[in-house]
Amino acid sequence: MYLSAEKKTEIFEKYGKSNTDTGSAEAQIALFSYRISHLTSHLKANHKDYSTERALKMLVSKRRRLLNYLKDGDIERYRAIIKELGIRK
Repeated sequence: MYLSAEKKTEIFEKYGKSNTDTGSAEAQIALFSYRISHLTSHLKANHKDYSTERALKMLVSKRRRLLNYLKDGDIERYRAIIKELGIRK
């Protein structure tokens, strides 16, 4: 499995408030970004896997909604997570 429990806690520890903080927007965005990068590399090798393509589009839209929520609520947290993850150019 590409996403083990240890990797999840590592992501939550780095981007969340603690290693058990799974609900903050930053932690969820970081987890979605990790999953998006994995699915993107999978689709490069398996370009006809349409169910994975659909899952990737759904994940990207979930991350986009969370980023919009952060941008509307607290622009500094939005800028910090964008810079830390390197999502924007």
